[in-house]
Amino acid sequence: MLEFLQDSLLRLEDYLQTGGPVMVPLVLVSLGMWLLIIDRALFFRRLGRRDLDLLAARRLVAEGRLPDPRRHRGATAWLVAEFLHQRTGRQALDRYVLDEIVVRLQRRSTEHLAAIGVLAAIAPLLGLLGTVTGMIATFDVLAVFGTGNARAMAGGISEALITTQTGLLVAIPGLYMKGFFDRRARRLRQHFSAMGLYLARHL
Repeated sequence: MLEFLQDSLLRLEDYLQTGGPVMVPLVLVSLGMWLLIIDRALFFRRLGRRDLDLLAARRLVAEGRLPDPRRHRGATAWLVAEFLHQRTGRQALDRYVLDEIVVRLQRRSTEHLAAIGVLAAIAPLLGLLGTVTGMIATFDVLAVFGTGNARAMAGGISEALITTQTGLLVAIPGLYMKGFFDRRARRLRQHFSAMGLYLARHL
């Protein structure tokens, strides 16, 4: 097992070195993007668990009781808990407070999604930059040695291809996850809006 890990690390190091200096920002973009993806995945997973139904939410608001976090952790429970923490007891003001909470939670549901999209879009551009630098290196070799030094030419071509491949490998899953989270966020925003209207009618 240890030998396998060492071999994998050596191959990865060789891969990164062959890709040239553009691989450094590509790796950083990939790490940043996946950290944000994991954050959003945990966020949506938490809100998809054991939520309150409409009647239970209405009853808790009427009684002024917070949802039990051990039993209910979903989007409705989050909205009810936020509202009860800020409730004033004055109907007109409470409706305004509820509207503000709905807007804030809707904003939270789209947090980091734009950044994921930007990082996913940057990756293939960095890959293209690596392609250009690799081809420039290849033509420099041709200018000095002509076509007689195939090994030196292969280094530039490898840099061009590896950075292009890496840029696409970073971008494709990033764009897919961005679209997936956009759909989840849209449903969550609609849910918050509907629940806000429902609770406002029964204040």
